[in-house]
Amino acid sequence: MTATTTDLAEGLYADARGVRTHYHDAGTGHPVLFLHGSGPGVSGWANWRLNLPVLADRFRVLAPDVVGFGATERPADVRYSLRSWTDHVWDFADAMGLERFSVVGNSLGGRIALEMANDRPERVARMVLMGSPGVGMTITEGLRALRAYTPSPENMRDLLRTYFAVDPDLITDDLVRIRYEASAAPGVHEAYTAMFTDSRHDGGNLGITEEQVRATATPSLLVHGREDRVVPADVSWTMVNLLPDADLRVFARCGHWTQIERADEFNATVADFLGRGQ
Repeated sequence: MTATTTDLAEGLYADARGVRTHYHDAGTGHPVLFLHGSGPGVSGWANWRLNLPVLADRFRVLAPDVVGFGATERPADVRYSLRSWTDHVWDFADAMGLERFSVVGNSLGGRIALEMANDRPERVARMVLMGSPGVGMTITEGLRALRAYTPSPENMRDLLRTYFAVDPDLITDDLVRIRYEASAAPGVHEAYTAMFTDSRHDGGNLGITEEQVRATATPSLLVHGREDRVVPADVSWTMVNLLPDADLRVFARCGHWTQIERADEFNATVADFLGRGQ
């Protein structure tokens, strides 16, 4: 029985190899991990709130807050990096008893999905990479703006309206409030800043080689907003020509938030792709 949206939004907690991990879990059937991006104030629910309740009708959907983000614990000794984020997701999958599953990753989440498909391809059935960095990625104006954010309602509104959505009407007062409050919660901004600027961490190193991509045989769907100002759509055009088994869907008049800006079409496209693997 699918959880109500209210129950799903509240979330649950699990121990992922010693890290108290907040996550959302609903539906039955083939398990699908939904991995959020790295913007300020992000969490599994903030990223996927328009998608999880719908896709839970066909799949078991699980959306963890990756270590350092959302309501998941931020251990004092963690070194934030692609490797530590990926390992945390593996630990979460193991804690959930998931043997073989699919992954839907937004931005940073897509890069984690690629790493997982390289780590243990036998466990990743299919993956959806949405606005994901890859070969040819450079530091964009949008990415610099994300990393330079300091918490205030005004800064959050400007960031979301300028770099995340083409239609400014999507940036409601409620959305700004939710994302701002999450970004300003105790310890959150300090961790967020450290991930990408502190030499003790390596959060900005998300590079991948052509050889790694060509060796990734996992059936893949790349989804990108044509007007994405954080990760240019050209990155997905490059990646779809390197991945051995990949399709590409580009949404016009859409930025970095395909799953929000074009939620109905995104949900239908992802459900069709994931359903082919069952």
